[in-house]
Amino acid sequence: MAAKKRAVVIFNLGGPDSPEAIQPFLFNLFNDPAIISVPNPLRWLIAKVISSRRAPVAKEIYAKIGGRSPIVPETEHQAEALRLRLDAETEGWEHHVFISMRYWHPMADETAQKVQAFAPDEIVLLPLYPQYSTTTTATGFDAWDKTVEKYQLTVPTRRITSYPDEPGWVQAQVNLINTALDATLKDDKQQDLRILFSAHGLPKKTVAKGDPYPDQIEVGVKAVMDSLGSARADWQICYQSRVGPLEWIGPSLDNALKKAAGDGVGVLVVPIAFVSEHSETLVELDIEYRQIAAELGIKTYCRVPVVGVEKSFIDGLARLVLSDSDEEKVG
Repeated sequence: MAAKKRAVVIFNLGGPDSPEAIQPFLFNLFNDPAIISVPNPLRWLIAKVISSRRAPVAKEIYAKIGGRSPIVPETEHQAEALRLRLDAETEGWEHHVFISMRYWHPMADETAQKVQAFAPDEIVLLPLYPQYSTTTTATGFDAWDKTVEKYQLTVPTRRITSYPDEPGWVQAQVNLINTALDATLKDDKQQDLRILFSAHGLPKKTVAKGDPYPDQIEVGVKAVMDSLGSARADWQICYQSRVGPLEWIGPSLDNALKKAAGDGVGVLVVPIAFVSEHSETLVELDIEYRQIAAELGIKTYCRVPVVGVEKSFIDGLARLVLSDSDEEKVG
């Protein structure tokens, strides 16, 4: 009897794969109604202006990490790790894990064609955003739905909407934090440390419309801290990557660093909303905020790695894929 086929489509933001791709990547980002909620053609014009103005700055940022985003190769490693884990966990199923990026290649249209050629019996949509937001998970699903309609891909489909406190995700964070804490405290046993859980920010108006993202950040951090225990009690949630004139949710990572400096403590920065390295971690956290910390006189600044292909995280993703949960089913 032939094995049944399960296609897993993992979603992420995407990133430019060359300096020439930076401006079109930015245009795609700002032309998304989930990011700028005004009707076309006005949104198109705004996206053209913003992407044109921001491209030179963005090129300088990406130049610090080789002129391109590492997000696709990192996601490819996660996809292969997940496929191997799924194959090890199941019999009678053939798995293929596809990548769908929102604002640069491979995007939904390219991925849907590959899924169609695979001819699966089932599709599982799995965002690499542990916390749900209208600006990430929802817009990724929307792009996928439009493409599925275009190609008439009528296959039973299950959506994983969020997993902010999934045990494997939490354990991966705990393992990485403990490793970083132990290494840092070994070097300086006298240094008091504060854990700063840093997440990508959102405009306040987005949250006011009911976006659950900050609440899910809190749920995940609580689960991590419960696992870490009272010995790691000094911690704070903060937000980074603010752009534009709108008021964003806080506190900002800038202000969290100022408070840490005033309290005379070192910081351990945990990128709680990111699962792969990209400009927000490799440039913002590793270069820009590290410099801010140094200028503030913070003695210890340590950045915890993203979960990447940590075994606990991949195990957790596999559980989500194989779960008969009540996540939304379509088709």
